[in-house]
Parts: sequence; C-alpha cells; structure tokens
Amino acid sequence: MKLLVPLFSVLLCFSCIPLRIAPSIKTDKVMVAKKFKRKLPKEHAFIFEDPKDANEFYNYVNTKYERLHLDVESNVPFEIDGELFYFSFYEIEIQHKVLMLLPFLIDSKLNQGEDAPVLGEDYISRNGNRYLAITVSNANMEDCLKPDNIHRNAVMNYLRHLRVEYLSTQNYLDALFRK
Repeated sequence: MKLLVPLFSVLLCFSCIPLRIAPSIKTDKVMVAKKFKRKLPKEHAFIFEDPKDANEFYNYVNTKYERLHLDVESNVPFEIDGELFYFSFYEIEIQHKVLMLLPFLIDSKLNQGEDAPVLGEDYISRNGNRYLAITVSNANMEDCLKPDNIHRNAVMNYLRHLRVEYLSTQNYLDALFRK
C-alpha cells in the first residue's frame, strides 16, 4: 500500500487526460449524421476521414460535376441506373483534446500569488481529424442511405467509388474526364 501511493502520484503527474477523442474511421461508415456531430441533419450519412486540406472536396465536386461554384455543397445531382439522386456534403473537424497535468501542476506551484502563468497557458493539447459526411436523397427527398431503402446498396457503391476517386486524384480536372 505504501508503494502504491507514490506510484499513483507519479503516474498522475506525468499523465495526460483525454478530454475528447476524435473517432477513427478506417474506410467509411454509414450512420445518422446527428449522432456523429450535433450540428448535422437527422439523416443517414456516408462518413469518411479526409486527409486532404479543407475545401479540397468542395473543389473536387465543383470540378467533377461542373457546378461553377453554385450550390456545390448541397443537392448535387448524380445518376445511378437512370434514376436521379442528390447528395449534400458537410466538412467536419473533430479535435482530440488532451489535458496535460504536469505543466498545470508546475504552474500552480510556481505561480502562487502571481498573475501570469510561468509555463504558459497550454495545458490542453489540440489536434484534430477532418471528416466528410455525405447525405443522399432522391427526387422525393427520401433518405437513400436508410437501412430499409431499396437504393441503399447502389448509392453506397457509388459513394465508395467517389471516395476512392477523390482520395486518389490530385488534379481534379482528371476527375472531370473520368465521368
């Protein structure tokens, strides 16, 4: 018992406490978008990690679907087996937040009675992941990624192909010629 208290206090001082952890998505995931991020709609979404810079998917969609910077993020039409569908996408960044106890404890000891912290105010480390959430509807505005929708498999295959093409394309004019 006497050894556990010093060991626990050493581990506590040198530990980092995760406050928020961004999810890790290997390839893609279909789920209700609002459960992934509160600000998203209550529709099913095709979600994947985006390793590219912000607005790269916007540029990709704008070039591939020839949107001319008009309504690029919402109701982009595409066709599967002669039927018209519309997708909307949302770029999301979810940050990892970690509280570092050692700088906080050192500052609290060294800073007794002073206004400014000695080691700075960087007790929380932040780095994040960027995600893309794509929702799909048909002409009747039905959620085409719902598990009971008859077009779900075809739409998911299209979105998987779109994801692979986006991640592998550097020059988005190439995507225009692959139509």
